[in-house]
Amino acid sequence: MINWKMTLLSLLLNTGAVTALNAQTEEKNLSGISVENMNLDVKPGTDFYQYACGGWLKAHPLTAEYAQFGTFDMLMENNNKRQQQLIEELIKSKATPGSLEDKISRLYLSAMDSTARNKAGWQPIRPYMEKITQCKNKTELMAQVAQMQRLGMPAFFYFYIGADIKNSSMNLVQLYQGGICLGEREYYLDEDEVTKNIREAYRKYMKEALTYCGYEEEADQMVTDIMRIETRLAKASYNATQQRDPEANYHKISFENLKKDYPGIDWSNYFRIIGMEGISEVNVAQPEAIHEVESVLKEESLNSLQAFMLWKLIDSSASYLDDSIRAIYFSFYGKVLSGSEQDRPRWKRALSVVESNLGEAMGRLYVERYFPQAAKERMIKLIANLQTALAERIKEQEWMSETTKTAALDKLNAFHVKVGYPDKWRDYSALEIGDTLLENIIRCSEFDVQNMIKEKLNKPVDPEEWHMTPQTVNAYYNPTTNEICFPAGILQYPFFDMDNDDAFNYGAIGVVIGHEMTHGFDDKGRQFDKNGNLTDWWAPGDGERFVKRAEVMKNYFDQIEVLPGLKANGELTLGENLADHGGLKVALLAFHNATRENPLPVKDNFTPEQRFFIAYANLWATNIREEQIRKLTKSDPHSLDKWRVNGALPHIDAWYQAFGITSKDAMFLPEDKRLKLW
Repeated sequence: MINWKMTLLSLLLNTGAVTALNAQTEEKNLSGISVENMNLDVKPGTDFYQYACGGWLKAHPLTAEYAQFGTFDMLMENNNKRQQQLIEELIKSKATPGSLEDKISRLYLSAMDSTARNKAGWQPIRPYMEKITQCKNKTELMAQVAQMQRLGMPAFFYFYIGADIKNSSMNLVQLYQGGICLGEREYYLDEDEVTKNIREAYRKYMKEALTYCGYEEEADQMVTDIMRIETRLAKASYNATQQRDPEANYHKISFENLKKDYPGIDWSNYFRIIGMEGISEVNVAQPEAIHEVESVLKEESLNSLQAFMLWKLIDSSASYLDDSIRAIYFSFYGKVLSGSEQDRPRWKRALSVVESNLGEAMGRLYVERYFPQAAKERMIKLIANLQTALAERIKEQEWMSETTKTAALDKLNAFHVKVGYPDKWRDYSALEIGDTLLENIIRCSEFDVQNMIKEKLNKPVDPEEWHMTPQTVNAYYNPTTNEICFPAGILQYPFFDMDNDDAFNYGAIGVVIGHEMTHGFDDKGRQFDKNGNLTDWWAPGDGERFVKRAEVMKNYFDQIEVLPGLKANGELTLGENLADHGGLKVALLAFHNATRENPLPVKDNFTPEQRFFIAYANLWATNIREEQIRKLTKSDPHSLDKWRVNGALPHIDAWYQAFGITSKDAMFLPEDKRLKLW
């Protein structure tokens, strides 16, 4: 869903005695493995994904609502129901006007009020449309662009304030490419039949939405103008792989040089309207893209530029207007681009609005109800065990010099660990919530922009800031703060279970922890030092040896055919694949360390090592539509879930031993072809 909210374009201890994760009684020390989730008719070495997940996949066929549905989605469904219950309780309690509880209730109710929105139709955006069409020249139009971006709406490019990657303790104003609704440049440039059909469907969507909003006679010409401008911006944009290169996206200049080197935009007036004055330096992440915006502004007619901005307004507003335009929106983004057959229920969309705009406020209620302190304490212990194991893996690497090992261990020991929820909650007191959804979205978006300016412009980075809400089913590593974060939302089965044994928990959440830790040393993370600065801290020759070894994984994934004629992108997914590999190696070592004195027995006919790998595979059980496979392969730095199992495990020696995999098995990979990194 395209949202007006400003998107932050950033990524993603002691090593004392190791103790076992669990201290449960034996009767609660369960295996965590459900045989009904497996397909034991498939041999582990033929297709481990089907072997470990086949029963689950069969039992959870895709419904019309989903383009993909997996364990992450299952947990999100559970979290959604929990949050819905919390909100319904707030509504019944009739919270004090202006309180946080009242703001959550009012925002949710405004999103649920389809009657009012259907009565209003597309008219709520009319005043904003008129401000665009009334501009008499390009100077006035750019002033209106700035005003729209002050409200969080998309335009020709994005701006945000985030860490200076070469001076990570300070924030820096960042300019980032934008302006293309399809997200990835390949959708505008690739000439295969599938992509050309998507472009044609996009044109149809534009015409239908523009016609609905009163531009019936002008729609064809507007579509032509919009597509031409977006294609120009796409050609100048970096692709998803290029955007992963931190050095290639760092071009810091003084504000005076910004005005001098990019004179096609009145930057002083632009930032003044947004509310950002006193800027001294700016990072122009993709100079070519910003230069192309200058060319577009100079060479395109006023009418064409107005059509472009009207489209940005309509496209980004469609989800907050009446059901008719929402259906037009979904028919493209949901059906064509992702393969979903049916829109989400209204209550889920309403909840998404709350999470997107009052996420931490909702998270505060969530953790008070659903996240026990005991779970946080167990996670902290587990993380410490994983750090110990990763330190061991670093020390054992013969390809790394002692100097690099020492620096790597310093970085590992400097990890800032965040578990469950933030220590300091966000202040929403200045945000006003009314009864109309569109105006609430605008207020929330402007609040976010102005809060970002207030908290970050010309100020140090706040290392305690969270970049995910507590209820999020995910985790992250942030290189500029050298932090690993595990929100409360992910700390539940099948990722984490207080009643299950170490084989399960280390294979599940343990690998996730190891994954995030390894991000600090993957192809991107390794370029940042322990203080979060982009700098080469590797001894001469070590970096080259890393790249050569990592190339094995890139080449391996480049050969995986995800659909007939469509192969995975080994370069785009390299960082995540390296993190999966490191997570598996580190978590397995930590598991062995934790159970060395008290080895676990065979349970449910599976050895501890087998349960470890089955638990890992179960994390990625996912049914997915072909359209979504194509979309993710173009844009997602993560490999498809199936290949996070069948692509990762052939590089893990212990997996072969656990299941007796031999050269006769389809998934067998000769030892000299396996990644040897951690």
